[in-house]
Amino acid sequence: MSARILDGAKIRDEIQAELSADIAALKARGVTPGLAAVLVGENPASQIYVRSKVKACESLGLYSEKMEWPASIDTEQLLGLVDTLNRRDEIDGILVQLPLPPQIDSRRVLEAVDPAKDVDGFHPMNVGHLVAGRPGLVACTPAGIMEILRRSQIPVAGARAVVVGRSDIVGKPMALLLLHQHATVTICHSRTRDLPVVASEADILVAAMGRPAFVTADFIRPGATVIDVGMNRLATAGEVRRAFHDAAEPLRKLEAKGSVLVGDVQPEDAREKAGAYTPVPGGVGPLTIAMLMANTVKAAKLRRGSEQRIASRT
Repeated sequence: MSARILDGAKIRDEIQAELSADIAALKARGVTPGLAAVLVGENPASQIYVRSKVKACESLGLYSEKMEWPASIDTEQLLGLVDTLNRRDEIDGILVQLPLPPQIDSRRVLEAVDPAKDVDGFHPMNVGHLVAGRPGLVACTPAGIMEILRRSQIPVAGARAVVVGRSDIVGKPMALLLLHQHATVTICHSRTRDLPVVASEADILVAAMGRPAFVTADFIRPGATVIDVGMNRLATAGEVRRAFHDAAEPLRKLEAKGSVLVGDVQPEDAREKAGAYTPVPGGVGPLTIAMLMANTVKAAKLRRGSEQRIASRT
């Protein structure tokens, strides 16, 4: 019996429908939540990501600005732009698209963003709020995964959860969110001994290490929920054959499109052994942008306060 597919696109649509009601209520009080997306250089993937985020804003009726800067910009110039956005009241969320060019001090730039407008949830103050369990803005991908679990009625309280990957963007905040929902959490990484054995004890397994089809059948406990955060683009036939047991259909896609997407989990193994899993594409990915929109709306509410009078955009 095949695993249940956790449809990220369906859950994204549910969240966006709920956000539409929140946005309408805010507009009735005289404000349209606003997002500024800062794009530096001409990284094709970054351009696609920013374009999709701006498009999502438009579809929900949010105000958005896309600010494009040449790759030659330096740290001080970018800090000046962030400072300007911090002071603009009609901007509720600031998104600095990563990666930034090597000459820019990315940490300084991200820490310069007003924590109240940090819709990526990367600022140390927001990370501190997450650690303490206080209200704040949470990294979008982990927040989206929690929505997948909740809306798919996957029990978290009391569950054994294993997070493979310890990045500041996904792994660490994911572990904290699961912990706050009363899971027993283990974080694994490249130096974890007997990694497949540890992973195979999980009721909920989150794979977020950026290695194509790394998590195979021996990592998965029968019936476990497997959350695949990876988004790896394969561009050669050799890579495709290594990632898939039956590579015939992926090879046809490679020939037609020039690349094939695969997550961090071997997809055929997940289908056969897991109880539920998120496919790639169509699983976690759609939730990341949905939660960015949710954070922008949340920031608009938190910045103004429920009782504070909201001035109209001028």
